[in-house]
Formats: sequence, C-alpha cells, structure tokens
Amino acid sequence: MSDLADRLQEIRDRLTAAVARSGRKPEEVELLAVSKTYPVEIIQQAVDAGQLSFGENRVQEIVLKQPQLPGKLQWHLIGPLQSNKVRKVLPLVKMIHAVDSLDIAQDINRIAAEMGLHPKVLIEINVAEESSKHGFTASAIRAQLEALYELDRLYIQGVMCIPPFDPVPENSRRYFTMLREIRDELEKLGGAPLPVLSMGMSHDFEVAIEEGASIVRVGSAIFGARAPKA
Repeated sequence: MSDLADRLQEIRDRLTAAVARSGRKPEEVELLAVSKTYPVEIIQQAVDAGQLSFGENRVQEIVLKQPQLPGKLQWHLIGPLQSNKVRKVLPLVKMIHAVDSLDIAQDINRIAAEMGLHPKVLIEINVAEESSKHGFTASAIRAQLEALYELDRLYIQGVMCIPPFDPVPENSRRYFTMLREIRDELEKLGGAPLPVLSMGMSHDFEVAIEEGASIVRVGSAIFGARAPKA
C-alpha cells in the first residue's frame, strides 16, 4: 500500500474505535476526505484505497477536479458559498455544509427552483460566536429557523460547525456538545429531524464522534501536510 493508503486505513481504524466508544455502528459516521488544495493525482490515490466522499472548500476546485476523477465520487462543499457561485456548484455536489446566513439560503433556494433541484444543506452554527468565523449564532438560528424552513427547495439535513482551533482535542469537546444540543433544540422548534452533525477534523474527529458527529471532515491526516501559502 502507498503511504496515503496506510494513513487512510489508520483514520478508518480510529473512526471505528471512536464509534464503538460512542455506542454506534461504523456506518453511522461518514468519513469525508477534505481534498482542498491537493491535486487530482493525490486524490486518485485515496480513491484507489476505497475513499469515495470528498470535501472541497472552493467551488472552483470542485469544477476543476470533478471531471478528472471517477463519476462515482460524491462531493461536498464545506467552505463558504458566494451567491455568484451557487449556479455552478448545485449540480455538482451531494451536500452544501456551510449555509451561514438566511441570505445565501434564499439564493440557493431561488436558483435551485430555477434549475429544478432540491439540494441537501447543513446550517453552519458559529458555536463560539467568533467574529472571524461565518455562521449563525445560537440566538440567530432560533430566530430565523422558521424563515429557513419556508424555503421549499432546500432539504435541511442538519448542522455543522468549526470550533476554535485548539491543539488539545479534548478542549473541543464542549463545542461539539454545544452543537449537538443546539441541533436537538432546533429539531423541537422546527418539528423536523436534523440527523446530520458535521463536526470534527484531523486533530479532533474522535472527540467529535464521541459527541455524536455523523460526518467528520479529515484532510491533512489523510493527505499529508498542505504546502504553505505563497
């Protein structure tokens, strides 16, 4: 096996162990390989090792990479989405993770109607209310949930978060717990299930799984360190 295949298998083994600790089954947690900035040759190595779900931060990268890779792959947009990119990305992705405002949700809904699509989306929650991060605060999502549910083209699947980075995984636990509790509250408020919790990355995905994650977004732990920005 290649080094990448070895790393991918290690992540799968750790995921399986974390799922067991949380009292769930491995198929209840999806491993999303975050392939942003990595070339198609590297992504193909992950495909060869059996990985089919990939996450990208930028629409431009999905547009570039998707035609060069097998059609069986499932793509997720995990970064912020600008209004002028909605039309490009909607036909290409299984799910949009970072619906971070009512405005962008309305844009997605309008364009999806024009294109005859019903996109699956997640609502991004700014769990630490950081000014540098996108997403709804807990109070804002409560206030705007009804307006979001009025957007009849959207399949709202759940919520996602990016907590403040901390090199100690255990320190992220409270934010993962917070997201789960917000999700539970929104299910009661909206009267609809929100089964997807997208949380946890390379350094803390095991803690996220223990707190209920159903999608973990793992990049550098699979693909290796990213090249520094010029």
